[in-house]
Amino acid sequence: MTAAITYRLYTQNTERVLDGIARKPMVSRETEYYLSKIGSIDSLDAFMADSRVFNYAMEAYGLGDMSYAKAFVRKLLEEGIDNSDSLANELTDQRYYKFAQDFNFARYGETTTTFERTRSGTVEKYHQQQMEVAAGNDNEGARLALYFARKADEIDSPYDILADKALMEVVYTAFGIPSETSSQSIEKQAALIEDKLDLDSLSDPEELETFLQRFVTMWDIENPDSTATIPTIAPLTSGVQTISTDLLATIQSIKSGR
Repeated sequence: MTAAITYRLYTQNTERVLDGIARKPMVSRETEYYLSKIGSIDSLDAFMADSRVFNYAMEAYGLGDMSYAKAFVRKLLEEGIDNSDSLANELTDQRYYKFAQDFNFARYGETTTTFERTRSGTVEKYHQQQMEVAAGNDNEGARLALYFARKADEIDSPYDILADKALMEVVYTAFGIPSETSSQSIEKQAALIEDKLDLDSLSDPEELETFLQRFVTMWDIENPDSTATIPTIAPLTSGVQTISTDLLATIQSIKSGR
């Protein structure tokens, strides 16, 4: 199916699709296990020790591709978010901050997993991630659109887009910006995005939908023979693996004014 049709099917039937995903044997099995165990986890050590619980949470926050990096994640959660110099506050990729914010063992200790955000909230995120994977199996453009819709309210500047290759692909595709533009300076790319896209409009559901319809239309024009492609969001959204350290450092220094 085309990206436009796939995206429309998923957005017009979101509740039904999510319900179907929750009922899938693998998803329901892992969710049942997670909910049965998370309440008894009273420390960061216990959280890290249970691989199924840990992997489920990482997947829910779009960090499944980093589940192997346990030393990195431990440092992230040990430092929390309260110190401005903590790892979560230093990283440009906001997925890490959100994960450290919700699984805030540094601040809440043994009560961390008593909050709904670490229980039903994490399950909802996991189901959303699985829905996006399913959409990508039908058409990768639809998955990109769903991902952008989910992340839109977190976009405060063009640098947030440039720091996330998936968001950047949506914007560049929607406005026909050539891929060669990525070789330009970060400042020039940021100025180009600001010129093409009114970031404030992303907070308006109707305007966001208009933008995403433009994207899926352009995606289908650029990918006329693509009815089902290999999902790529997971690697695309990993700043650690797909965006160079130099690029992230440059974006971070610009955002912080250094």
